[in-house]
Amino acid sequence: MSSTLDALLDCPPGLLDTTFDQLRTLLVVHETGSALRAARALGREQSSVQKQLDTLNRNSQALCGEVLTVRQGRGKDFLFTPTGETTVELARTTIANWLESIHWSRRRLGRMLTVGTTEFTLPIVSRAWARVSEEFRQREVEFKVAHVRTKDLWSRLETKQVDLVCGSIVSTAEGDRRLKEYEVIEYARGQALLLTNLPESELPDGPVRTSRLGRVPLVLPPAGLVADLLATWYGPAFRDRLNVVADIDDVHYGLSLLRSGFVRGCMIVTGSIGRGMAGREDPDAAPLRAIGLHDDLEPKAELMTGAFVRRADLERYDADHPLNRLWAAVHEDVRTYTPLA
Repeated sequence: MSSTLDALLDCPPGLLDTTFDQLRTLLVVHETGSALRAARALGREQSSVQKQLDTLNRNSQALCGEVLTVRQGRGKDFLFTPTGETTVELARTTIANWLESIHWSRRRLGRMLTVGTTEFTLPIVSRAWARVSEEFRQREVEFKVAHVRTKDLWSRLETKQVDLVCGSIVSTAEGDRRLKEYEVIEYARGQALLLTNLPESELPDGPVRTSRLGRVPLVLPPAGLVADLLATWYGPAFRDRLNVVADIDDVHYGLSLLRSGFVRGCMIVTGSIGRGMAGREDPDAAPLRAIGLHDDLEPKAELMTGAFVRRADLERYDADHPLNRLWAAVHEDVRTYTPLA
């Protein structure tokens, strides 16, 4: 009999009686601080949560010689002992590994599919989904859509949090080495625009050279598509070489900032956003103009919008797997898709 089998057969009863439900309760108590708040989060009675904690403490005392949690009095959070903190980390890792394994098995068997999309590329997924939705319903495929910020696009793909993602990237002539591992369906490609509330007397309508962006007041995000574009032209320390008059977290706040007139400056935006916002009539908002950019820096850079999927996943699954079926639907959609003017 092997030592591994001996160890399995000799597991103490207290360990074998510990359930995933108890471990989840322990984690929720650790996050919320008390049995009452944990009970509310779990939708249970406080007595039920406390009973599970008592069981875990009793088993821990028998197994390790120390309880996991200690009450500190009314209104105070539980104190977790060193054994308790260690158990919390072990429980967190154990449950996360099991969930990851379950999700991977469901993906492999075609029972679950997760698609990531930015706000502005949601229509791509929507149109493709319309082509396969009935088939997926009949096959009982769990289809999930996750909101992905542009700055997180690659990390969500590379860590396999999503099976397919739609978004925009900065494209250069040299190409992105990361694309070698991915299949790409390109929807649109073009230059960015400057959207500004400055009058023509301060900033003429003619294209602004990218080498002269340091001379205009800019409203910039800390990360994302625009930051990647500027880093391509000016390097990672691009903010030190530009006149940044406002920091924004997303494009909507930047648009509101310019339309309010509170900040006078320019935003670098995609062509569709720039053309869509310029010239809108609103008596209560500052008028906005879209101005072209002339790329006179190296490397030349464009904004490319498309769908991305790991090539290895497409090759791993057969043609009837939901991921390949959805990818085929995206291919079909791009043949009939007409970009906005």
